[in-house]
Amino acid sequence: MAKKKEITVEEKLRALFDLQIIDSRIDEIRNVRGELPLEVEDLENEISGMNVKMEKLNSDLAEFDLSVKEHKNTIEHAKELITKYADKLNNVRNNREYNSIVKEEEYQKLEIELAEKKIKELKAKTELKKETIAALSDQMSDKQKHLDAKKSELDEIMQETEKEEQLLIEQSEKFEGKIEDRLIKAYKRIRGNVKNGLAVVAVERGASGGSFFTIPPQVQMEIASRQKIITDEYSGRILVDAQLAEEEKEKINKMIDAL
Repeated sequence: MAKKKEITVEEKLRALFDLQIIDSRIDEIRNVRGELPLEVEDLENEISGMNVKMEKLNSDLAEFDLSVKEHKNTIEHAKELITKYADKLNNVRNNREYNSIVKEEEYQKLEIELAEKKIKELKAKTELKKETIAALSDQMSDKQKHLDAKKSELDEIMQETEKEEQLLIEQSEKFEGKIEDRLIKAYKRIRGNVKNGLAVVAVERGASGGSFFTIPPQVQMEIASRQKIITDEYSGRILVDAQLAEEEKEKINKMIDAL
């Protein structure tokens, strides 16, 4: 890994502020998207779960249909046996044989009754499943329309901002490469600890950007001298003087406009 070139404190401050401007612009782009990517992902997961449920319901329907067919086959088979038993009764030789055939005939009639009862139950279950499927299908249709609208909205924003974001990310990485690792870690840590992501701010009207606490004149002079990196004792943010900030804003904004 190539060693980073040693630069002056002022160059470090400029590079840090430049990085802040770029990262803030990336934040703005991502804020425009807001919760849309998460909403799209949630809807996709929800629809995926519904699809799994729909597959299970259709699988249940197929099983019901198969069971109905099996019970119908049982009925047909039982009827065939009853017909055979009727023929046999005409040729019985003794009471024992007669009783045996009658019992078999009664058993097959019971089999028919049971199968018909099962078919009736399965048909009732099938109707309920179909109602559930219809309701779920409507829900899925509504969710899909909602998802399509959200994706369309997100795609439109992505088309407008994706290229700029990618170019800005590349520039962010480029500026990071100019700054020593220790400072980059501190910068990222501060960014993660503050709501607006501002880790490097200019001194404005005697106070650090976004703060109501006044910075003593002596400290303001030290900041303006650009001889060392100074942080705000209240927020921990890295401080730069207003002139440096204006110069870097103009420079970086021109660079961003040219992207």
